[in-house]
Amino acid sequence: MKKIFNKKNKLIYFDHASTTYTDKEVFKKIKPYFVDNFANPSSIYDIARKVNGDINEARREIAEILFTTPDTIFFTSGGTESNNLAIFGTAYAHEKKGKHIISVRTEHEAVLKPLEKLKKQGFEIEYLPVDKTGKINLKNLQKAIRPDTILVTIMYANNEIGTINDIAEIGKIILKHRKQSGNNYPIFHTDACQAGTSLDLNVKKLHTDLMTLNSSKIYGPKGAGILYKDRNITIEPQILGGHQESGLRAGTENIPAIIGMAEALKKVQKNKDRENIRLRKLRDYMWNEIESKIKKVKLNGPELTDKDHRLVNNLNVSFLDIEGEALLLYLNEKNIVCSTGSACNSLSLDASHVLLACGISHEEAHGSLRFTLGHCNQKSDIDYLMQYLPSIVEKLREISPVNIK
Repeated sequence: MKKIFNKKNKLIYFDHASTTYTDKEVFKKIKPYFVDNFANPSSIYDIARKVNGDINEARREIAEILFTTPDTIFFTSGGTESNNLAIFGTAYAHEKKGKHIISVRTEHEAVLKPLEKLKKQGFEIEYLPVDKTGKINLKNLQKAIRPDTILVTIMYANNEIGTINDIAEIGKIILKHRKQSGNNYPIFHTDACQAGTSLDLNVKKLHTDLMTLNSSKIYGPKGAGILYKDRNITIEPQILGGHQESGLRAGTENIPAIIGMAEALKKVQKNKDRENIRLRKLRDYMWNEIESKIKKVKLNGPELTDKDHRLVNNLNVSFLDIEGEALLLYLNEKNIVCSTGSACNSLSLDASHVLLACGISHEEAHGSLRFTLGHCNQKSDIDYLMQYLPSIVEKLREISPVNIK
């Protein structure tokens, strides 16, 4: 990857929360599955049985990382499908018990949109408020759980501002409620797509019943996702037509993507402690450079010193008195890539729903940029960024309607 992201080409990539490039070792491993090991794993002849065995090995490897068993790992097309399967699958399977669902306004659209649809179908969706850093108050969660609450869905780490939620503590609250009520409700789902490279994925410690992961966020190929489902939880399949994934998700498996996802997850989890230290230093250096060289900037999300509640690679900054979209486009002219928020909303001119939920004004939200660092980034990338960022900000402020008298 160094050949792609070098100083000569000046493509500086600061958008790893949107997607990651496929790791070269992962790519090498999956190439045979496009040409040689191509068989449909549902067939019974030898080459098909080999492919099926390789998928099951990938399932076993992923289960080992999550401290669970292979029969709890289900493959999908990505994080969005896994979230949809978890939410719709739980709601439809358990609506006789109740129709109350708890979530948070700062969730990804892959959670919010399914919840909006369920609301139209008669489910009651309760959104917990967050503080200015994007954190929920756990006491609010305790108060919100009712006898008819069937699902709590709260993300592990936020894709825009990097807030890490206390998933293990949330899980304990839900377990306590179950013990007191004498049943298995509510069911607990977490979207962990942004957590795969840097956080602990031990589902036993996290006390989660359903967990979503995405290959394209962990240096694996696009087109694959994971839904962990506790064996004691029943959900309804949303894609019908075949027996694949124990009947939970029909369709011929995306073999190369699944094999690559398992390999990528093994690699990032093995190296996460060392990489976390490196990325934290780079991120802090970037913020110090921005704060010291550009006036009127504001850090969004938890403080950088709050190591337990902020992703190590995330930096979300509001540049006051300018539009983030304009700043992004000027940086793109210098081959510097970042984001104004969630990649799934990149075509929308609306202010970030995450920042607004944190109480940030529309003006500050519109001036925000998200920098997310990854394996390809070095200190020299930040130095390159700072050759241009201060002057671009100054130029945009000069022509901003806010500053024109």
